[in-house]
Amino acid sequence: MDKPFLHESDFTSDDGQPEVVRRESTRLSREQLCTLISAASINLGSMMCYSILGPFFPNEAEKKNVSNTVIGMIFGCFALFDLLSCLLFGKYLVHIGAKFMFVAGMFVSGGATILFGMLDQAPDGPVFITLCFLVRVVDAISFAAAITASFSILAKAFPNNVATVMGSLEIFSGLGLVLGPPLGGFLYQTFGYEVPFIFLGCLVLLMVPLNMCILPNYESAPSEHSFWKLITLPKVGFISFVIISLSGCFGFLDPTLSLFILNKFNLSSGYVGLVFLGLALSYSISSPLFGLLSDKIPYLRKWLLVFGNIITAVCYMLLGPIPILHIESQLWLIILVLVVNGISAGMSIIPTFPEILSCAYENGFEEGLSTLGLVSGLLGAMWSLGAFIGPTLGGFLYEKIGFEWAAAIQGLWTLITGLVMGLFYVLEHWRGKRRDLQNTLITEEEREERTSLLPHEI
Repeated sequence: MDKPFLHESDFTSDDGQPEVVRRESTRLSREQLCTLISAASINLGSMMCYSILGPFFPNEAEKKNVSNTVIGMIFGCFALFDLLSCLLFGKYLVHIGAKFMFVAGMFVSGGATILFGMLDQAPDGPVFITLCFLVRVVDAISFAAAITASFSILAKAFPNNVATVMGSLEIFSGLGLVLGPPLGGFLYQTFGYEVPFIFLGCLVLLMVPLNMCILPNYESAPSEHSFWKLITLPKVGFISFVIISLSGCFGFLDPTLSLFILNKFNLSSGYVGLVFLGLALSYSISSPLFGLLSDKIPYLRKWLLVFGNIITAVCYMLLGPIPILHIESQLWLIILVLVVNGISAGMSIIPTFPEILSCAYENGFEEGLSTLGLVSGLLGAMWSLGAFIGPTLGGFLYEKIGFEWAAAIQGLWTLITGLVMGLFYVLEHWRGKRRDLQNTLITEEEREERTSLLPHEI
């Protein structure tokens, strides 16, 4: 079983022998810092590449005779293959090697981003659609490899502050989401379709040699546990549904919100990108706080998760807003709702990793990189499943019933999962109280028996 990072390090020296470090030193601080830099680079680069499509790709795809439903499927196929890849890479993380998986995933992702920028040269219709799907699939697989490895390495390097570190690194995810849409929209308006993808793809590729040099190399023994055993734990199963619903809400916005704003308010692609800024900025600023709270007050995680879901549901009811409220859609209201949604998303998303990890340890999973790989893979897979359902269903509903009702349905989904999760936690608390009472009564009975037997023994 792997030792905690602060007590022993399993890095391999040049001669192939393990170097054991048994106390904190400058070297350990340097390795942790390198881990943070590597994780920050993948968070920033991947989120910029992911979010760049939102402001202008749906409009560009419509020029290529692609329907809104197919546009949603192009967004959604990324998540579908990301889902399958996360499960695979999470299971075989220790066999492949976390560092190799991280660096290789980043390299292929940068290349796929550049290729996506060449697709405007493809003929309209089926050829363009097919190439979009192929490049997105390759990008999804590489993204899954890098993110799964990143989560596992972070949890290995910071075993006692997982939520704090991951919450802090969400600043870079949020920064990527903030910079991606306006930068992509600006480059698209100024230079055309190819330049945004080529620029960001080259930026990701430049990060590859840096990570090859600085990223620590962890080793661990394979685990006998499986994803099936992990996800069939009741708490993990319910949290998985929460992750799917939250991810679905985020994914819903990609193919629909930009078209709704363009049609409703006649804004340019560059200004549409700025509207997305409210969501990304509030999420990235609030995530470190919720990460710190999750680590310092573990009991608070469950309620952050539940109330974050409920607030998110309200946000999506007001995003259109839903017609039964008879509120006129205004740009300032959309921005305000996105800001609140960013905060509520941080409340719900950040506690999920430590909650699943602690549940796994409580149920006999060994502490080590193998378990971290399973948890990271599961988290990535569930997020990807929601990211597939969200834009696919969102694009279809947008065509059939309009943006307002489609957003309300997404909110209803999140509300249900939040309430179910809350009910589970209440029942768990009640069962814990009942179990403690039974243990107390049994202890008192045993004490009374010993007391009654004491005179006879004397």
